[in-house]
Amino acid sequence: MFVKQLSVFIENREGRLEQVTDVIRKENINILSANMADTTEYGVLRMVVSDPVRARAALVEKGFSAMLTDVLAVKLVDQVGELHRLTHIICSQGLNIEYMYALASKDRRAMMVKASDGETAAKAILEGGMELYSNEEMCR
Repeated sequence: MFVKQLSVFIENREGRLEQVTDVIRKENINILSANMADTTEYGVLRMVVSDPVRARAALVEKGFSAMLTDVLAVKLVDQVGELHRLTHIICSQGLNIEYMYALASKDRRAMMVKASDGETAAKAILEGGMELYSNEEMCR
């Protein structure tokens, strides 16, 4: 039901993002989706990768602060109103959407969602007729 998201905290300075992606590349790990949020001093790179546990270990070994978080990967149909449907389902449960970002490839369309209560959000999404990717489906 949940997908492991890799979050990396990096200084907001030239070359740091490239160093992160280089570590992941050298481990032969595919980055499936990514989102970068920043302030003047640091950034948080959130990613869904093909092997999150190994990617985290490699990054920590190279001195990066990295952690794994459970997020929901909600399957989306390519049609008007689908994102509203998702946000309505979650918000109707009195939950907060802490952040979200998209994943789109030839095989998959998903919205990666971190809700204030993931278990309740997942149950509501499924009861609302939407589907979730499993971690195994995402990491194939």
